[in-house]
Amino acid sequence: MKLIVGLGNPGSQYRDTRHNVGFDVIAELAKRHLNQRPKAKFDAEVAEIMIASCKCLLISPLTYMNLSGKSVLAAQSFFKTASQDLLIICDDLNLETGKIRFRARGSAGGQNGLKDIIRRLGSSDFSRLKVGIGRPPPRWEASDYVLGKFNDEDRQAIDIAVARSADAVECWAKNGVEVAMNQFNASQPKKKKSNLGKQANLEKPPVRKSDTISLDPKGPDSDSD
Repeated sequence: MKLIVGLGNPGSQYRDTRHNVGFDVIAELAKRHLNQRPKAKFDAEVAEIMIASCKCLLISPLTYMNLSGKSVLAAQSFFKTASQDLLIICDDLNLETGKIRFRARGSAGGQNGLKDIIRRLGSSDFSRLKVGIGRPPPRWEASDYVLGKFNDEDRQAIDIAVARSADAVECWAKNGVEVAMNQFNASQPKKKKSNLGKQANLEKPPVRKSDTISLDPKGPDSDSD
């Protein structure tokens, strides 16, 4: 069993925000492969799919971003999954919007969902697929930016990236992380540069970030560098 985990914040107010691109990739994979409704387990929505002959479990933690490790640890412990069979999908502020990047292991890079997963598992030796959301415009807090929604131009780039990420996950499941890295890290679609006027039209997030870890819908966590 391979575990494919997409990170995000639950609740309609966070749908389509930058921090939820991990959920978006899981939704695309479910659309392609799922023939039944997801179930609630491991403090997450889970669904079993087949990619070629590989059995995979799609996992969308419902704990809010900075407690994501709770669901991952529960699922990994239940299935006794090896580290090479775990893939985390998340947003990345340090990648240009629409770019994707596979890594076989590494640090959290400021992503709080990854931080919690590494802390709870006691290891960073698992695959991750990062989806670029770009840097915040001048005078924006990173917390506001990741909880905001994409402008129209960036939304188009992200829709392409989500579909491409689902292709990359399928490649990972069938061929392993090294093949996926070679195939999907090398060539990236080019995105037109936004001008400052369009930057100003970025949507503000539904709520301000709380500085504390909380399960309250009014206080999910977000990235910081």
